Amino acid sequence: MAVLHRLSPALLGVLVATPALAQPQAVTLGTIFGDAAPTMKLLMVLLIAGMLASMVIAVRKIMAGPALVGGSAFLSALRLGGPLIGLLGAAFNGVMILIGLANVGEPVPFAVIAPGLAEGATIAMLGLLAGVIAVICNWAVEARIDRAILRP
Repeated sequence: MAVLHRLSPALLGVLVATPALAQPQAVTLGTIFGDAAPTMKLLMVLLIAGMLASMVIAVRKIMAGPALVGGSAFLSALRLGGPLIGLLGAAFNGVMILIGLANVGEPVPFAVIAPGLAEGATIAMLGLLAGVIAVICNWAVEARIDRAILRP
């Protein structure tokens, strides 16, 4: 890295502007989200919001005392819907990657494809995580309902 400080600004600009010579950017969850298409960003935000909402609903129903408040239908829907939405987003992302590869017409290095694959895997993981959290919250709520109804 010390060598970069001794390079002229023009040569440094050429190195940065030339993808083959530029240093690859580290792929993190933040860069995956930042580089995602707007529809994929929306999908990620909705899945994260669904996870948070399911936890809020579970806590609200567990702490409600004798009154049983709503929200069970949302948890039941997210149990199955979360993984399906994540799978749909990952499949759509994969199709977009394949369309892009077909339109390039020449071999593309894996380092160029890897961020898109990581984006698809992240969306699938968020969908599965949303489903798992909804299942756990639903179990907790059902246990609370059973205790409230079956209490002698």
